[in-house]
Amino acid sequence: MSALSVALTGNPNTGKSTIFNELTGARQKIGNWPGVTVDKKVGVIDYKGRSISVVDLPGTYSMNARSQEEKVVSDYFKENKPDIVVNIVDASNMARNLFLTVQLMEEGIPLIINLNMMDEAERHGIKIDEDKLEKVFGMPVTNTVGRSNASVRTLLDVFTNTRMSNYHPSELLQEHIDKVKALRASGKSAETIEEEIITARYDFIDKVMESAVTIKAADKTLADKLDSYLANGVSSLVIMLVMFYLLFQIAFTWIGQPLADMLGEFFEENVAVAASEAMAEAGVADWMQSLVSDGIIVGVGSVLSFVPLIFTLFFCLSFLDGTGYMARVAFIMDPIMRRAGLSGKGIMPLIMGFGCGVPAIMGARTLDSHKDRMISILITPFLTCNAKVPIIALFAAMFFPGNAANIVFLMYIVGVAVAILMAKVLGSTTFKGQESTFLLELPPYRMPDMKTVLLETWDKGKGYLVKAGTIIFAMSVAIWFLSSFNSDGMTDEMSESYLSGIGSATSVLFAPQGFDTWEAGAAVVTGVLAKEAVVSTMGILYGADDISTEAEDAEETSEVMLATGMGAAFTPLAALAFIVFTQLYSPCVTALGTIKKETQSWKWMAFAFFYTCAVAWVASFAVYQIGRLLGFE
Repeated sequence: MSALSVALTGNPNTGKSTIFNELTGARQKIGNWPGVTVDKKVGVIDYKGRSISVVDLPGTYSMNARSQEEKVVSDYFKENKPDIVVNIVDASNMARNLFLTVQLMEEGIPLIINLNMMDEAERHGIKIDEDKLEKVFGMPVTNTVGRSNASVRTLLDVFTNTRMSNYHPSELLQEHIDKVKALRASGKSAETIEEEIITARYDFIDKVMESAVTIKAADKTLADKLDSYLANGVSSLVIMLVMFYLLFQIAFTWIGQPLADMLGEFFEENVAVAASEAMAEAGVADWMQSLVSDGIIVGVGSVLSFVPLIFTLFFCLSFLDGTGYMARVAFIMDPIMRRAGLSGKGIMPLIMGFGCGVPAIMGARTLDSHKDRMISILITPFLTCNAKVPIIALFAAMFFPGNAANIVFLMYIVGVAVAILMAKVLGSTTFKGQESTFLLELPPYRMPDMKTVLLETWDKGKGYLVKAGTIIFAMSVAIWFLSSFNSDGMTDEMSESYLSGIGSATSVLFAPQGFDTWEAGAAVVTGVLAKEAVVSTMGILYGADDISTEAEDAEETSEVMLATGMGAAFTPLAALAFIVFTQLYSPCVTALGTIKKETQSWKWMAFAFFYTCAVAWVASFAVYQIGRLLGFE
């Protein structure tokens, strides 16, 4: 028997992805649709001797091709003719969901209309006459409870037994389709035609609802009661902050970061040491030993050490999203975020940015418009991630011992302020004229489907590991080469390496900021590899072996660094300018690699590097020069 191609389409939050995961399980391939960062999910099923290929199209409210998701769905149906298209409809929110259904019908795409979440519809007092609905649309109608495997598997029988050629739009639907065609040929302005077509669609949907759907008056639901606290008033903001505090504790304190530290130590203390000893015994050349131990193993380790953090964070976010709570977060924050030029959904990746820029950049894919995604990606590096805190804490403890906590807090404020300012600037310049849409539907509260949560976590984590990891690895090896070689060959002294030469050349740029030593320039360069490297590089170059990159050890580390004479290399004002620069300049290699992966563009990765460095240079210049004018030097 010939293979069967099936496409799943529907609004966001209809349980479409859950159905896809139940059907295909782990037999999925994840990629990107051409030209966009939206995930492409394809699964293959063998059922009763027949191969069924299932494509999970992005969730979208319409086919207007404004957002990336809409463009993917619209282009897919222009370029492909699957054997069966299944329109997943949330049975508890029929009127809203049928808008996409009607659009698909207008394009002449034969559908199987699948009413999902029938259990929730019944709880809301909604009764749907499937026979009448099938008669109105002239297309087959099925129903499922998305998280019920047995219910979903019945779709396979529908796929293999349905002959779409036997179904045709009803007279009522055909009248609507003819009306839309007439409106498009009317010669009126495009705006007027679009408005009249939208009105005609909702008029048709009203007739469908009147004919096939009965809604009984229902008591106030649990969701309504929860929303009075979780999505409205001051209590919603307090609860949101508590939720994200717990999420950060799980990811960055209790589970994710400890596992990441253990993995990093394993590579550094076990794998690297074992490899070095084995190569030394085998008589391998020194440069090859260094390449393998300090370049390749460290590079791989830097990639893998992020994996526990990435997986833990995305598991928590996928779980919260599955409960329906993340949509409430976007709803709560929308009025606030709009002042920064982003929609309410923009708060989620930005909040993650205070922990780590990598998942924050990856989280931007949840935003609805290209403009929002790009702005979120490009402003996230300004936020104070965990890796920046040791730099701030060290310099604050060393040069502002009485106000160290205030300096750290100030840098958090600086990061947020610059991010908001640049969101405004980018929105009115680089992305001027691009539409920023925000259409939000609050899904019902529910217990997340763990299979979906785990698969989403795996998809996102694997995407980081495979794609961003290759770039991070390559850059790690490049930094190793620069710090280990000079024109005469390999050197054990970083002060004599290419890196020191680059540091000397770089330091010239910072004369107006007061920290124009080659050591500071080299630390800035290594900070691109990892922000924690700024502290360790300073320690190596100033001859301090007993140093720590942990923020809580900043006071002890600052005493060690002062003893080396590092304190003489900076004035307090120059130190403050240095703190501001490291707070704002280039994302680390890991984040840059993630930007390349998410934007699918070397250009945007380069832009992110250079424009953040430019902003950091201007801000640190202003701090130092204004400070001098005010007499603080």
